[in-house]
Amino acid sequence: MKKGFLLSMLWLAGGWMLAQAQLIKTIGSERQLFTDRWFVDSLSGCRMVLHEPADRGIVLQFNEGMLKEGTQCTYATVIHRDSLYLLYYRAGYSGIDDYSFQVTSYAESRDGINWVKPILGFHEVNGSKKNNVVMTNENRDHVVHNFSPFYDNRPGVPAAQRYKALGGLRHGLFAYVSADGKKWTRLQDKPVLTGSMFDSQNVTFWSESEQVYVCYFREWTKGAFEGFRTVARSTSVDFINWTPKEMIRFGNTPEEHIYISQTAPYFRAPQIYISTAARLVTERVVLPAGEAERLGVEPMYRRGGIDGISDVVLMTTRGGDSMDRTFMSSILRPGIGYRNWISRSNFPALNIVETGPGEMSLYVVQEYAQPGNHLRRYTWRTDGLASVQAPYEGGEFVTPFFTFTGAQLSLNYTTSAAGSIRVEVQDAAGKPIKYFSAKDCNPLIGNETDRRVYWERFPQLSELQDKPIRLRFIMHDADLYSLQFEP
Repeated sequence: MKKGFLLSMLWLAGGWMLAQAQLIKTIGSERQLFTDRWFVDSLSGCRMVLHEPADRGIVLQFNEGMLKEGTQCTYATVIHRDSLYLLYYRAGYSGIDDYSFQVTSYAESRDGINWVKPILGFHEVNGSKKNNVVMTNENRDHVVHNFSPFYDNRPGVPAAQRYKALGGLRHGLFAYVSADGKKWTRLQDKPVLTGSMFDSQNVTFWSESEQVYVCYFREWTKGAFEGFRTVARSTSVDFINWTPKEMIRFGNTPEEHIYISQTAPYFRAPQIYISTAARLVTERVVLPAGEAERLGVEPMYRRGGIDGISDVVLMTTRGGDSMDRTFMSSILRPGIGYRNWISRSNFPALNIVETGPGEMSLYVVQEYAQPGNHLRRYTWRTDGLASVQAPYEGGEFVTPFFTFTGAQLSLNYTTSAAGSIRVEVQDAAGKPIKYFSAKDCNPLIGNETDRRVYWERFPQLSELQDKPIRLRFIMHDADLYSLQFEP
């Protein structure tokens, strides 16, 4: 009896230890953001906060100057490579929402702020090659309706295929490659991905963490044009052969129309895919009768035509068939004035990019179907999409148990003049580790994007790497945006 009881207890203990081991996260030296609760175990007096970006104004007018590209330019992609920013977007020189007249246009910038439309001379449009068009509606496959490139950073990619893109509608998505991001070649005659409507911008990238190409594309919850617009994904090891689609799960959250997902690896933490998605609230009209006509809105987007209003929401994923929506609120609301509340306006461009020390930018297409159709820039502090925030009275939060590699802990944070942050390192039992307690920590005060944490006697954490630990943060009037273990 005693022997059986002992064996049972040992078995239960072993099962508990296995369960605990499975709960321990492995982060290595990857930066951790607070855009979701993946690295937050418990909060006491603190809260998770979404931060709306600062409006930096219009950076590109689509329908002014020598190249007037119509009033329905949208589905933009921004790529930052070295000292150059590349912009791709759908334009329609005919001024009507007709697939036959759509093209893919290109602009570029040296700083992400001042943009130019270079005269490329690749394609004849309206009788002239003096334009910035990189793709026309070849073979009538409607590739230009949603052509969305990316820079392929997979090791070993041939130089001629360093830029890649997918585009297309009901016939499927067709694959393209380019050496410079301007002159494009179709990889094969038939589409590489079929079986969906693909009737919006479909985005693709090489995933370092999953070691596959990933495509996030438009789907519907109840079949074609039925239910809610939603997101599906497929993966590929060669950009030609793709897996059957996986419908993305959003957990226990209300169903909403996700018009475009705009999902891509975050540039400072590529294991986290950030989605600045366009949320569409259908059949909602803000404009009074007659106001749309006064603003010059295209007739089909006036009251009773194509209704609905859009804003930008934040979603995250680390791969697989699920996305996290910790924040249901909008991260970017439409601007002041009726012109910002037109259907299909406020669609974000793909990718958040670095545009200066401590600054990152998101670009948004606004005043859709209006004479003032343009691209606008918004900025956050680096990593500043969301934070864990403590009030003046103070609060705490604790991370899950994890293992890391490195010797120093660096924080991206801000405090008030009266605020502070202290960090305590705890062992696998949840007890403070000697010399790494909160009272041993030098308080962090200020506004820094990369500041190391120091404890009085043992500033180096290398002796703790690869061992299960967790962090306890004691904060007053402060925000923590990200953390990373460094050499």
